[in-house]
Amino acid sequence: MGANLIADGAMFRVWAPNANAVHVRGGFNNFEIRDDAALVSDGNGHWRGFIPGVQDWQRYKFWIDGQAGPGYKRDPYARELTNDSSNCIVRNPEFPWHETGFVTPQFSDFVIYQLHVGAFYTPHWPPYTGTFLDVMDKIPYLADLRVSVLQLMPIQEFDDRLAPYLARANELLEAKGLSPFEEEHLRGEMNQLKALIDLCHAYGLAVILDLVFNHAGGGFGTESLWFFDRQNGAEDNPPRYWNSLFFSDKTWAGGDVFNFQSEGVRQFLINNALFFLDEYRVDGFRYDEVSVIDNNGYGRGWDFCQALTGTLRTHKPGALQHAEYWPVNPWVVKETSDGGAGFHTTMTDGLRIALRNVLQSASFPGENALPMTALANQLAPSGLPNFWRGVQGIENHDLVMQPKDSDDHNRMDRIPRLADSSNPHSWWARSRSRVAMGLVLTSPGIPMLFMGQEFLEDKQWSDDVAGHPELRIYWDGLNATDPAMRDFLRFTRELIQLRWQLPALRSEGFRVVDAHDENRVLVFHRWVPGEGHDAIIVANLANSNRYGYRIGFPTGGGWREVFNSDVYDNWVNPQATGNAGTVFADDIPMHGFSYSAALTLPANSLLLFNRG
Repeated sequence: MGANLIADGAMFRVWAPNANAVHVRGGFNNFEIRDDAALVSDGNGHWRGFIPGVQDWQRYKFWIDGQAGPGYKRDPYARELTNDSSNCIVRNPEFPWHETGFVTPQFSDFVIYQLHVGAFYTPHWPPYTGTFLDVMDKIPYLADLRVSVLQLMPIQEFDDRLAPYLARANELLEAKGLSPFEEEHLRGEMNQLKALIDLCHAYGLAVILDLVFNHAGGGFGTESLWFFDRQNGAEDNPPRYWNSLFFSDKTWAGGDVFNFQSEGVRQFLINNALFFLDEYRVDGFRYDEVSVIDNNGYGRGWDFCQALTGTLRTHKPGALQHAEYWPVNPWVVKETSDGGAGFHTTMTDGLRIALRNVLQSASFPGENALPMTALANQLAPSGLPNFWRGVQGIENHDLVMQPKDSDDHNRMDRIPRLADSSNPHSWWARSRSRVAMGLVLTSPGIPMLFMGQEFLEDKQWSDDVAGHPELRIYWDGLNATDPAMRDFLRFTRELIQLRWQLPALRSEGFRVVDAHDENRVLVFHRWVPGEGHDAIIVANLANSNRYGYRIGFPTGGGWREVFNSDVYDNWVNPQATGNAGTVFADDIPMHGFSYSAALTLPANSLLLFNRG
């Protein structure tokens, strides 16, 4: 589909079942209507034809004549558009990929880092927002953080100032012993995203894209998908929605829901995902609000999801198919053979809601009881066939975005500000934020971080950098002015490193040992079923140290205190409280175990013990 260079020209193909005639008009024919650029109908709604002389980088559009008369339409399969999106660009999809042997990690080994390309890193603001090539500059940082997967949103942030970026890209390639790019390899939106993915793979990072298949629009123009084959009804009030080819009469979030009853529309969306898997070598997708597809598909949304996941899982089994579905629906991750939607993983909200409630309560003065039992009940994703099928996060792009209008009540504070609204970098905020991050990274499921969360970013964010430059991620604080941010980054990085070192933290073994609301203590056990590798995690949100606090352990003898969050405050914290690296579990039964140990629990801390 679309424009594909072949031999000494290009083959064009487009789906316009109600059109009377289709021409291709472009730079190769002075955008004129010519007989030798007329496409031929193949009888099933597709129009196709070969046009000689077409070359890479030439611009084009379709000229479609339908019931409502003729008009331009952009190619739904265009590989690239001009900056103003007025023209499509013929592109050769070839790219000098570096064959590094990168393999998408097992899903249980995912640690997802979600970032918005335009707002993540903006070193050239003003006047430029962030681009693919700016994200490229942070690849070593992200690799050093030890996250394993980048989730990019959105994917149209490119730059035409290539010289400094080319030098940086080649510096990164040289560090890995790889051949350099030429300037032409970074020219255009398509190549810059490919270069970013290529470099991510070279540094051991997988990349997943955010696909919005539940709706499109928010301001259709006459050359868009809207009434693509020029059917009557676009100018009616209200429009005759069912004549619009790609859409139904349902709306969502300011746009129109796709017509999932149409085989042509279904195939178009599936082809879009296949395109990114093949031409961009992405490692999977996060699908925006699959629940909208299910609820607004006139009975065909669910089986569209089955067709989508079935096709992609067959085509590239190792690529993640990750669904956002509200409320959480375990059937989303069940196999299609059992009636499920066939996604690998789904977003969860149990841990997020419970942990935020705990932090909100802890922010009030005093030592009032905290809902630690309720938190314990939400540590692990419930109702799913495997814990790793639940993606757990307490910040994300929807949750902590600045409200766009007065009716937008679903946005929330970032964790440091929730932990201490009066001073988001106070000891109270820092220590409670460490506990929150620690629980995300040690609980069952796939952990997900949102950009800046790893170094105590406390502001909401905006996708409108020009309108809200004050909400840019505070990299300057991390780099120079705020040691608390550097300490928190070290804490996050070393805890993720420990997650890689201890297989129990990535396994299915999980049991709550104790949850005490009045004492503000939560304890849970992680292990590898059938192998052991036991770990005990202790979270204490009391505002003072606890001494001699006895906790059950699965085996007796020495246990290593391999992680203590208190050490990371004013690194290395000279006043850190803890257990001197080792505790001894004796044969005093407690919490369903035959052994227990008396521990020192620092105030607002997370401790992790591993069998010594």
